[in-house]
Amino acid sequence: MIRTAVLCLAVAAGLATHAHAAPRGLTAHDLVNLERVSAPTLSPDGQQLAFVLRQTDYDNNRGQTSIWLQPWDGGAARRLTAQGSSAGSPQWAPDGRSLYFLSSRSGSMQVWRLALDGGDATQVTDYPFDVGSFRLSPDGHALAFSLEVYPDCPDLACSSERLAARSASKASGVLHDRLFVRHWDNWSSGRLNQLFVSRFDGAGRVTGEPIRVSRGVLADVPSKPFGDEGDYVWAPDGQSLVFSARLSSADEPWSTNFDLYQVRFDGSAEPRNLTADNPATDTGPVFSADGRTLYYRAMRRAGFEADRYALIELTLGSGSRREIAADWDRSADTIVLSADGRRILTTAYDAGQHALFSIDIGTGQAARIAADGSISAFDLAGDRLVFARDSLVSPAQLFAADPHGKTPRQLTRFNAERLAEVRMGEYQQFQFAGWGDEPVHGYVVRPWNYRRGQKYPVAFIIHGGPQGSMGNSFHYRWNPQTYAAQGFAVVFIDFHGSAGYGQAFTDSISGDWGGKPLVDLQKGWNHALATFDFLDGERACALGASYGGYMVNWIAGAWNEPWDCLVNHSGVFDTRMMGYSTEELWFTEWENRGTPWDVPQNYEQFNPINKVGQWRVPMLVIHGQLDFRIPVEQGLAAFTALQRRGIDSQFLYFPDENHWVLKPQNSVQWHDTVNAWLHKHLD
Repeated sequence: MIRTAVLCLAVAAGLATHAHAAPRGLTAHDLVNLERVSAPTLSPDGQQLAFVLRQTDYDNNRGQTSIWLQPWDGGAARRLTAQGSSAGSPQWAPDGRSLYFLSSRSGSMQVWRLALDGGDATQVTDYPFDVGSFRLSPDGHALAFSLEVYPDCPDLACSSERLAARSASKASGVLHDRLFVRHWDNWSSGRLNQLFVSRFDGAGRVTGEPIRVSRGVLADVPSKPFGDEGDYVWAPDGQSLVFSARLSSADEPWSTNFDLYQVRFDGSAEPRNLTADNPATDTGPVFSADGRTLYYRAMRRAGFEADRYALIELTLGSGSRREIAADWDRSADTIVLSADGRRILTTAYDAGQHALFSIDIGTGQAARIAADGSISAFDLAGDRLVFARDSLVSPAQLFAADPHGKTPRQLTRFNAERLAEVRMGEYQQFQFAGWGDEPVHGYVVRPWNYRRGQKYPVAFIIHGGPQGSMGNSFHYRWNPQTYAAQGFAVVFIDFHGSAGYGQAFTDSISGDWGGKPLVDLQKGWNHALATFDFLDGERACALGASYGGYMVNWIAGAWNEPWDCLVNHSGVFDTRMMGYSTEELWFTEWENRGTPWDVPQNYEQFNPINKVGQWRVPMLVIHGQLDFRIPVEQGLAAFTALQRRGIDSQFLYFPDENHWVLKPQNSVQWHDTVNAWLHKHLD
C-alpha cells in the first residue's frame, strides 16, 4: 500500500504566491526566521484566542516571543505584549476580561496581567527569582507558581542570601554527594523548582512571603528540564492542587517514578501521594468539573521513558481507578476534557502523523478528529476547538473547528510573504515489509525543482529518540525541505522502535539498537530505490542526530556500502562509556537491560567503537559542549577515530549549544556546513 499526500507546490494551504517572484527552495535562513505559532488558548466564552508567536531577532542571535489576540470569527490578529522582551504562557482570567502571562520586561521573568478593555499591562509578581510557570486559581483570586529555590531554606530571603553568597565567593569548587551533577545543559546548583501559592491583594498583585505547598516533597515541581504548568492543576473549588513529582533522591537519575500529590492550597497539611502504588510515571493531572474525579496519564513499567502513556480515571472519594481506552494502542500526550465531561481530547503519534483524538470516557472508543500533519497544540472552550497544525510543507498555523474536529477553518497565515516565492518539495508516504516482514513506513521528499525523468542525489535521514518518529511535520532542526532546496531527494524511515505504530513496535528497539532498526533501514532504502526512479542510489549520504547519530556511527562499520558520506550529530560512539557518562541513567540502563558492569555484553553487542576498523566513508561530526545527554567526548572520539584512520572528516563544534542547535546564526552555520559536506561528496 502506498499513501500519497495531497500536495501544494506553492507552499501550504493558505500561503499567498507572487506571480512574478522567482521560485526557489527553502533555505536555512528562511527556516530560522520563520514566525512560529504556539500555545493557542481560548477565552472562556470562546470568542477570542490568545496565542504565542515566536519571531527571530537574527542580528542579536535570539528568538523573542509575544502574545497575540485573534478573534474566533476571523479578522486580523493583533499583538498584545510590548516588543523588547519575551512573553508567553497566556492564561485567561475566569471572566475573560484580562490575560495573565509570563514576561521578562522587568528584567526577570514574572507574571503580568493585561486588561483587554485598555491600558498597559501591570506586573503581578515581583520575586527575587524567575517565575518558571504559573496557574491562576479557578476563582481568579490566587496564583500557583514555581520558583527555583534552595529546598532547605525556610523562606525566599534565605535562598536569595545563599545564592548571593555563592556568587560572591572566590572559590569555584562545588562539592556533590549524588548524581544529577549535571542535567541536559546545566550543572546542579543545589536549587529545586518548588510550587508556591499566593493570594491577590486589593491591587491585583501578590505580595509577601508565598506559601510553599510542595514542602515535604523533595522534588522539582515542575520537573526539569522540560516541565511546565501541565505538571500541576487546581481543584475546581480552589481548595487544593495536584502536582506530579519525582523525588530528588539518590536514585533519581535512574528512576522514572513520578507520583501525583494532592495538597491544600494553604499548605496546612503535608501533600498526600495519590499514586504510590505505581512505580512508573504518573503525570498530567486534570480534574472533572465537579472535582470528584482526576484524570491523568500513566506508564506501567518503571525505568522506561518511552512506555505507553495510558489514560487513567481516579475517583478521589473511593480511590478506585480504571484505564480508559485500554485497547487504544497509542500513547497519549495531553488531556483536555470536553465541555460535557464525557470525552477526553488528546494528541498522539499515529503512523507518521501527530494526530488529535477524541476518547469517549465511558466506552473507551477512540476517534481521530484531526491529522494531515502534526497537531502540536490545541484548546477547547464549549463547542469551539482550536489547534495548531504543521506539515512537511507548512510551518504551524492555527485552525478553528467544532469540538469533533469537523469543518476546520484556517485562522492565521503567518509567513505568507516570507514564503511567497518558496516551493516545497512534494512528499509521499510509503510502506514496505521490514524486519520480520512486519509493515514499516517511510517518506520520500522530492527536490523543490523536481523534473520527471531526472535522477537526484539522496539525503537519507535517520531520526533520533530512538522512540520518536519522523513523519509529516515541519521540523526546525531536521527539516527535509532544506535538503530538497539543495536539489537533493530525501528519504526517512520510521524503523522498529518508532512511536505511532503500537507499543510493541516501540518496545522492539530496546536491547536491539543495531539489529531490527538496521534491517528496516536497509529494506526501506532498497524499497525506495526500487519504487522511486528519481532516486540516485549511486549518490547518497546518511545523516542523523542522537540515536540517528549513533546509527550513523554503527552503519559506518556495519553497512557502509551505499554511502558517499555520513553526518553524525551528537551520536553515541561508545555505548559503554555512554552508560557511565550520560545524566539520565534510566535511559541507557533500560535500553541495555542493566548497568554496564552487570551486563557488559549488552553494551558491547551493538557498540560502534568495536567496528571502527571497518570505517571508510567520509564523515562530518557535530557536537555541542553543553550536551550532557550525549557528552561532547563521544563526538571527539568519533572524530579522533576518523582522523587516525585517514578518513576524510570534519568536526563542527559549538561551545554554546546543547543536544540541539538553537541559536539562529548557529543553526544557519550548521545547515551551511552540512550542505557543503553533502555537495562535496554528491555533486
